[in-house]
Amino acid sequence: MSDKTRLPVNAEAIAEKGWLQAHKYLLLRRASQLFFLCLFMLGPWFGIWWVKGNLSGSLTFDVLPLTDPFIALQSLVAGYWPETTALIGAVIVAVAYALIGGRVYCSWVCPINPVTDGAHWLHDKLGLAKGWQPKRNTRYWVLGMVLAASAIMGTVAWELVNPISMLHRGLIFGVGFAWTFVLAVFLFDLFVSRRGWCGHLCPVGAFYGLLGTKSLLRVSATKRAECDDCMDCFAVCPEMHVITPALRGKSDETPLILSPDCTNCGRCIDVCAPNVFEFTHRFDGREAPARPARTKSQPASGASRAA
Repeated sequence: MSDKTRLPVNAEAIAEKGWLQAHKYLLLRRASQLFFLCLFMLGPWFGIWWVKGNLSGSLTFDVLPLTDPFIALQSLVAGYWPETTALIGAVIVAVAYALIGGRVYCSWVCPINPVTDGAHWLHDKLGLAKGWQPKRNTRYWVLGMVLAASAIMGTVAWELVNPISMLHRGLIFGVGFAWTFVLAVFLFDLFVSRRGWCGHLCPVGAFYGLLGTKSLLRVSATKRAECDDCMDCFAVCPEMHVITPALRGKSDETPLILSPDCTNCGRCIDVCAPNVFEFTHRFDGREAPARPARTKSQPASGASRAA
């Protein structure tokens, strides 16, 4: 099927479900990201200190401590034992993401996600080449190097260049050097490597992926037999390799997406007109029939949709 016969990504879902349903999880993610960002900005901007700090470490209502466990780990390897409240905060966050899904942080909380999504959107609009694609395990090497640097330097090394913290500083202090790091991530994804930062390099995403390896929240291709090969789910998924085992599996193979790389962003659910995907839990034992084999003479239904 040639590209000319394809409908634009998400077009069929919009026609079948309506615009809101075809963008439901995208809109919810943006609302979630904005909500968390605004919580941290209420103090610096309006003097409402419900939350003090940032995503690295915070205190909510002067009672609830929350600490990025990746920051706490760097502190430990640097030779500094965090305060009790910081350790309690790290345990709370670690347990929450271990249960819900580690990389939920990447798609529902991280303020850099809209930056990289924006770069990907513009990359597609400009029709740029895929670019250099580091191996996906590169982020684990970066994670190891960050921990090694923290141990050698005796400090929390990642905070020196962390785009998330830099974005917070930029929003508080205005135009300044901090925005350089955010702009660098945007330009990297736009011109150098499509979806390169979050998918291949970011050590924070690597850490939370490891943390949520056995998490409960999962996406499942429960109706994979109804897949019409439109490929929209692959087009929007930031970690498209996680879809194949669940979608293309045999009847006796689980339709659950179990890879820790999955960010649980829900975009595959949004853009799928036949509603192949849904959110569920890792203990969902429902079986899903395999997709019927197509003959070479039988075109995928996406070809007929473009008529």
